[in-house]
Amino acid sequence: MADRGCPLEAAPLPAEVRESLAELELELSEGDITQKGYEKKRAKLLARYIPLIQGIDPSLQAENRIPGPSQTTAAAPKQQKSRPTASRDERFRSDVHTEAVQAALAKYKERKMPMPSKRRSVLVHSSVETYTPPDTSSASEDEGSLRRPGRLTSTPLQSHSSVEPWLDRVIQGSSTSSSASSTSSHPGGRPTTAPSAAATPGAAATTALAGLEAHTHIDLHSAPPDVTTGLVEHSYFERPQVASVRSVPRGCSGSMLETADGVPVNSRVSSKIQQLLNTLKRPKRPPLKEFFVDDFEELLEVQQPDPNQPKPEGSETSVLRGEPLTAGVPRPPSLLATLQRWGTTQPKSPCLTALDTTGKAVYTLTYGKLWSRSLKLAYTLLNKLTSKNEPLLKPGDRVALVFPNSDPVMFMVAFYGCLLAELVPVPIEVPLTRKDAGSQQVGFLLGSCGVFLALTTDACQKGLPKAQTGEVAAFKGWPPLSWLVIDGKHLAKPPKDWHPLAQDTGTGTAYIEYKTSKEGSTVGVTVSHASLLAQCRALTQACGYSEAETLTNVLDFKRDAGLWHGVLTSVMNRMHVVSVPYALMKANPLSWIQKVCFYKARAALVKSRDMHWSLLAQRGQRDVSLSSLRMLIVADGANPWSISSCDAFLNVFQSRGLRPEVICPCASSPEALTVAIRRPPDLGGPPPRKAVLSMNGLSYGVIRVDTEEKLSVLTVQDVGQVMPGANVCVVKLEGTPYLCKTDEVGEICVSSSATGTAYYGLLGITKNVFEAVPVTTGGAPIFDRPFTRTGLLGFIGPDNLVFIVGKLDGLMVTGVRRHNADDVVATALAVEPMKFVYRGRIAVFSVTVLHDDRIVLVAEQRPDASEEDSFQWMSRVLQAIDSIHQVGVYCLALVPANTLPKAPLGGIHISETKQRFLEGTLHPCNVLMCPHTCVTNLPKPRQKQPEVGPASMIVGNLVAGKRIAQASGRELAHLEDSDQARKFLFLADVLQWRAHTTPDHPLFLLLNAKGTVTSTATCVQLHKRAERVAAALMEKGRLSVGDHVALVYPPGVDLIAAFYGCLYCGCVPVTVRPPHPQNLGTTLPTVKMIVEVSKSACVLTTQAVTRLLRSKEAAAAVDIRTWPTILDTDDIPKKKIASVFRPPSPDVLAYLDFSVSTTGILAGVKAGRGGSRL
Repeated sequence: MADRGCPLEAAPLPAEVRESLAELELELSEGDITQKGYEKKRAKLLARYIPLIQGIDPSLQAENRIPGPSQTTAAAPKQQKSRPTASRDERFRSDVHTEAVQAALAKYKERKMPMPSKRRSVLVHSSVETYTPPDTSSASEDEGSLRRPGRLTSTPLQSHSSVEPWLDRVIQGSSTSSSASSTSSHPGGRPTTAPSAAATPGAAATTALAGLEAHTHIDLHSAPPDVTTGLVEHSYFERPQVASVRSVPRGCSGSMLETADGVPVNSRVSSKIQQLLNTLKRPKRPPLKEFFVDDFEELLEVQQPDPNQPKPEGSETSVLRGEPLTAGVPRPPSLLATLQRWGTTQPKSPCLTALDTTGKAVYTLTYGKLWSRSLKLAYTLLNKLTSKNEPLLKPGDRVALVFPNSDPVMFMVAFYGCLLAELVPVPIEVPLTRKDAGSQQVGFLLGSCGVFLALTTDACQKGLPKAQTGEVAAFKGWPPLSWLVIDGKHLAKPPKDWHPLAQDTGTGTAYIEYKTSKEGSTVGVTVSHASLLAQCRALTQACGYSEAETLTNVLDFKRDAGLWHGVLTSVMNRMHVVSVPYALMKANPLSWIQKVCFYKARAALVKSRDMHWSLLAQRGQRDVSLSSLRMLIVADGANPWSISSCDAFLNVFQSRGLRPEVICPCASSPEALTVAIRRPPDLGGPPPRKAVLSMNGLSYGVIRVDTEEKLSVLTVQDVGQVMPGANVCVVKLEGTPYLCKTDEVGEICVSSSATGTAYYGLLGITKNVFEAVPVTTGGAPIFDRPFTRTGLLGFIGPDNLVFIVGKLDGLMVTGVRRHNADDVVATALAVEPMKFVYRGRIAVFSVTVLHDDRIVLVAEQRPDASEEDSFQWMSRVLQAIDSIHQVGVYCLALVPANTLPKAPLGGIHISETKQRFLEGTLHPCNVLMCPHTCVTNLPKPRQKQPEVGPASMIVGNLVAGKRIAQASGRELAHLEDSDQARKFLFLADVLQWRAHTTPDHPLFLLLNAKGTVTSTATCVQLHKRAERVAAALMEKGRLSVGDHVALVYPPGVDLIAAFYGCLYCGCVPVTVRPPHPQNLGTTLPTVKMIVEVSKSACVLTTQAVTRLLRSKEAAAAVDIRTWPTILDTDDIPKKKIASVFRPPSPDVLAYLDFSVSTTGILAGVKAGRGGSRL
């Protein structure tokens, strides 16, 4: 080291000096002091501690720049050009950032490893000999893990022996990559050359000064050393930049990090020093994302709350406690013990009857058969499936159940067989194609659950998509699956002495039920054995089930209420279930009523959709009776609009034995299972109630009874009382789960032993949903046990009845108001849907635009509906939603029939439809976009800021003082520099020029419905047709410059020619949609109104439209004599005009654009010649 110049021995700086240096550095980094002021103050602080160096002016010593690493170790470095003060902001230029990103990506691409998600400490054991000098182009002051070029680490050179070989190589030849990066990152700088051995006295003195500062200062922009470990990694950079004294910990000196001979040691330090070091390790500025999010949100108009909006005024609610679970008749301790009891003591008792698509009973499963088949399946799963002489399945493994909705028998055998084998069944839908809606998300669920075996039937497996090898195809996103057919011939009979060891009374997982969230992701809700048993007992008590009762089940038996009632609780009570498949309901909607009558069923499990279908098909059916029913359970009673189906069904079938108290709506969710159910009076239930609520109040989350405005009200029915053994409360939707007030809508939460336990494998959202802790206004927990969020929005009404007004998945928040998707669907259905769209094929969801939800409505259009009819229907839908919900619709789209993704059991797959909308793959045939009615928080007018904000600091001087959202197009003034460009300022001039230079260039093609070309218009053809129109207007119409002309044309080339003809003669065109021949009474007055308001002196149109305007049907709506001059342009003579009108200024009016808003308001827009010029 002697030939390089020994650094001066530096005495430790006093604590107050180090503190001042740290504060000074903090001021510089936060922008409270300029670079020049910082250097002056730092030099003043260090002046007394830096000895005078011969050959250097003392006045320049304090502000001397620290050279790069090659200069600190070399005897005679070359002096570098000083960086100007304004170049500090150059670090945030986009080219520097781009270089940093590209360098980082290239680095990790070479290492073939993923990008790290957190900071890497520079204090890592590694051999410095294997390192090359780092690329400084990726340096950033904001990132502590990326050190700025040319900064020295806080430890002297002697602290690591392996630094010497690298330094020798740096002395002999500087890193070219570092030099090049330094040059490219800082414009104006020169490449750093290798230092020469011939040194000047001044350079030697500078080296000594740099060595002293390297001993006494810690660089903030390299990660500070952790003094509790003493492990230091040295990185040296070449950078001719200003040396800065970086925050030295108070009371810390160089001896704290090493001994006298340079060996690092582990030394204990005070908590203050360690706290300061930890602070320095964190970036001083917020993450990059926070700058843009905060700045962007400031740009948006903040919607001011309506001072007249309703606010909750009631008292705070309390916990609603359900009736206790009664012991009743002694029952077996578990569901499997119950199955064993019925299978051995009542083997011939009917358990389940399956129907085919014609309504014929194809098979009745007895309890004896269910027990024996389940045993055979459990034995086969545990003993006959092996892999390398070891059992393939172990207790607790998850198994997929893939069974169609038409085969409840085999599903029931598979479900109970898995429970007996201590396996966890995961029921899913049958994948019909490799591109089913939501199939990839189901595959993700199977993969996260570790499923590798799927149970199915022989018939179902044959219907699955096959690969070329004949095996079941691999579905996108699914894990590799082995398929096991569980028909009787494929199962092994267990020995007589074999008994399953299943114990289903603990907290272990019994089964996993899939759930699709609002955004389309699929999660698995785990239900424990204890919860399963508690749910069966609660349903038995709430519904009053008894042995040998018959239940007609129309729901999907694989999940939700269909599984809880039709597969689990029915076995608990030895009930007989008649399962009606979905295919039979589509063919014969009255089939479930016929089966209730045939089997004298005491209970039926349906949805409001099934009741509606029955109403449409009940005419002519007089031999049905529902007098045997004591409970008609409406599983989707939580849907606010189910009340209409219930009331209509009661009105029709009350004369056929249906009693009003029999209809029992219920509310449930996959997380909380059954939440509430209405009970008949003989089971102690109070009389049913209805509530007529103001939709305006509900949109603010407030309950207000509405009696004045009959249109904007929501009538809801109660869903009964809380389940036995459950505790229910209502909490606020956002933030901390505070209890709601009595007149406030919130989320229903349940605390019970009969709820789900978790989302499988998702601990974060599990804690938020299944372990909620509601608190009072004072912050005190209301209960000693956690609650489960149900996703249901509602309130507690009179007689402790639960009312549901919507679901969290269907909630759309626009501004400060909430709207429910089901409510919007019901409003759209009320606008004569049967003529134009399919009733059950409407989807409503929201998309985020400018930090707010925007409503999108998508429906399937009937094939026979014309574009005009559909447009009229869409306009009425928008008006209805605006008047009833006081909210605008962002987009209303109609798609061809049978093109929306379908859910497994009918309906529309909402999340998949939303995904297609966002991806642009929906392919609508009619679209009505109305962003102006719903996007009301547009950015504020852009203003020049008085000072540079944080976002401007990030993007640098390019946008300093401007809004980030601001964008400017190129100036058009330079186009007018030439005389040639001056001739073609306006559209009419351009068309003449094009007709002369490129006469045969096709400008427009008109396609018909089949996609074939019906007419074309080249440049010269359009020019000649425009001349003929202009001549006709001047001769026949006797119009003068500035007169308004109404163009009543359908879309096509005629309209374009008439438009340019008006421009040629100086008239102002007003485009008007022609009236519809089948709807003249509605569309013709609109045309007349636009003609009158625009003060049109003439009407240009075709012969067909002219005859329509003068027809008898038109005369009934508009007096023929009130029309201005009507000219048709089909057979006008071929004449030329003397000269084309040339506007004296760009402000001359070019055309008028009138439109009728969705609320019936006529609005016109004026466009000047300057606005339409090129």
